[in-house]
Amino acid sequence: MQDLHGYRLRLDGGVRLELTPTTNSPLAIDISESTEMRIQRLITENPVIIFSRSACCMCHVMKRLLSSLGVHPTVIELEEDEIGALSASQQDGEGADETTVAPAVFIGGDRIGGLESLVGLHLSGHLVPKLVEVGVLEF
Repeated sequence: MQDLHGYRLRLDGGVRLELTPTTNSPLAIDISESTEMRIQRLITENPVIIFSRSACCMCHVMKRLLSSLGVHPTVIELEEDEIGALSASQQDGEGADETTVAPAVFIGGDRIGGLESLVGLHLSGHLVPKLVEVGVLEF
């Protein structure tokens, strides 16, 4: 992998962003910002974001489903010690899988949950309208 201005390019075409506060991290706007605060900020700044673990096959399926609809989410890979910060930063929202920590998808700041919840939302016909609502799809 290469380093490009603090971002690490991934072999699958994605970008790996570090959540650990360092002065070299592109996410370290405020070095005193906690991981929980950083995760919450990322949720509010990105209309569709997936928090994942490294090499997570469920995350891959989530990305494929969303890209088949024309949506390219921001994907953040969390280290094992950062997984707990995801739970602490956002309480389960409406329709969220309570047992799902990562991968977890957020649309318009709302926690959708894991792969099962995302697929359920799609099969029920509610995913596309939600994506239109947050402005990532035009209908």
